[in-house]
Amino acid sequence: MTTITITKSSNDTYKSIECLGHAGFADYGNDIVCSAISVLTINLINSIDKLTDDKISVDQDEEQGLIRLSFEGNPSKEADILLQSYELGIDSISRQYGKKFLNIKFRRE
Repeated sequence: MTTITITKSSNDTYKSIECLGHAGFADYGNDIVCSAISVLTINLINSIDKLTDDKISVDQDEEQGLIRLSFEGNPSKEADILLQSYELGIDSISRQYGKKFLNIKFRRE
């Protein structure tokens, strides 16, 4: 199962996104759920990097299935829209394939 943890501050500002684990929908290389999650997550990171002036840090560990995006400061309006779009995408995957493969958690800091 993949667990995505979205961390926001008390004023609803995004702080970080952590994607951990492999979905387990199918064998490695054929797992469309894991692929979809990865594409959305990597596209989010690339989009924030290329389309905004936000300062971010990214950690990853392919073996664990870890990708973590953290903001250095508050996200811009552009980054906020990209993050909201990411939430829509992962929520859609979760609804289509079930919580057995994707668990989305929200955390406040």
